[in-house]
Amino acid sequence: MAVQADECWAILLAAGRGERMAEACAARGAPAKQFLVWKGAPLWWHSVLALAAVPPMRGIVLVFPPDLLETARQEAEKLVARRHPGVPVLFQAGGSRRQDSVRNGLKLLPSSCGIVLVHDAARPFLSPALAMRTIAPLLERSDIDAVIPGLPLTDTVKEVSASEGGLLVVRTPERKGLRAVQTPQTFRVAPLCRAHDRAEKEGWDVTDDASLLERCGEQVLVVEGDESNRKITRPEDLTMLNEGTDSVPCCGWGYDVHRYGGIRPLRLGGVAIPCPEASNLGIIAHSDGDVLLHALMDAILGCMGGGDIGRIFPDSDPQWENASSSLMLAQVLDMAAEAGVRPTHVDLTVIAQKPKLAPHAGEIARNVARLLHLSPAQVNFKATTEEGLGFTGEVRGLKAVAMVMALRETGRS
Repeated sequence: MAVQADECWAILLAAGRGERMAEACAARGAPAKQFLVWKGAPLWWHSVLALAAVPPMRGIVLVFPPDLLETARQEAEKLVARRHPGVPVLFQAGGSRRQDSVRNGLKLLPSSCGIVLVHDAARPFLSPALAMRTIAPLLERSDIDAVIPGLPLTDTVKEVSASEGGLLVVRTPERKGLRAVQTPQTFRVAPLCRAHDRAEKEGWDVTDDASLLERCGEQVLVVEGDESNRKITRPEDLTMLNEGTDSVPCCGWGYDVHRYGGIRPLRLGGVAIPCPEASNLGIIAHSDGDVLLHALMDAILGCMGGGDIGRIFPDSDPQWENASSSLMLAQVLDMAAEAGVRPTHVDLTVIAQKPKLAPHAGEIARNVARLLHLSPAQVNFKATTEEGLGFTGEVRGLKAVAMVMALRETGRS
């Protein structure tokens, strides 16, 4: 199968045995920190859901300790049955080192995969927006093979060396040229596989995959990281799992209309809709014209008092020409997260005389649930006609309305 540059998978590393956390994890009944239960599920499952909500994501490889692989697989299968993430989930045994676990995970990627995210399960606060931020440059540029998120340092850093009396300062690096690196780190698959093969042959030992590409002379692009994408490393970090905020319910309503007769193929909720009964059902639009996701975005913005999508994605801006509404939705969700707004339920309706949408209702609902990081039970989709009346009845276009219920953290502006 030919490699598609935009087919993306993730490798989620959950094979570590962090010794610093061993006692604290044992006290909570977990064999390692990635198995600690938070909000009713192990930490690694929260990363699964976040990764699955990234629009280009096509599958996830979970890497567990070899001796816990079957136990973890059984738990994962129960979680998938209860709340399917919307993409395939595969299982692999890890190795003795982090880079060995990544190498093992790469073996399960399908030949159609062109881009892979590598993420640590010890970072359970991952947002889909951050993951998308590392993918986007690889979709837009051909001159780079790796993208990593990084944060500016707030403390002065000293390079030191050992002496008989203790550590001595060698130099003070310029802080503005340093970044604290996070995961996910995102790569084109072929260069990453070559780098791992070379590391295996030459005996390299590295702490992250970007280091491999650096040693191979490849350029690694750094994008803005996320302060909330914190890592559970020490026992005191467990307090992050206890943090809670008061929330109040809110709601938003969205409405959108698009005319037929254009060149954009019909998409609803990110799903391509075939139109065999008519040849003139292309959409007139500046972006890809997904009327359902446009209404949904306006409803989410309504929950946060954020205006409408016309202000954020104006049709006068060429960067949104034929833009994916799924990627636009990811940006709106990022804005909602920054405002402390978390959608909890959506009710969606499309009004169209043609085409018939009932055969696609289940797929549309499932995909919207995946994009919103919600369970299928939290997304309702329906379609109706206007009995041959008016704009839609005359098959001149279609409409969509969306109602979103959400929780908003108190104290946010």
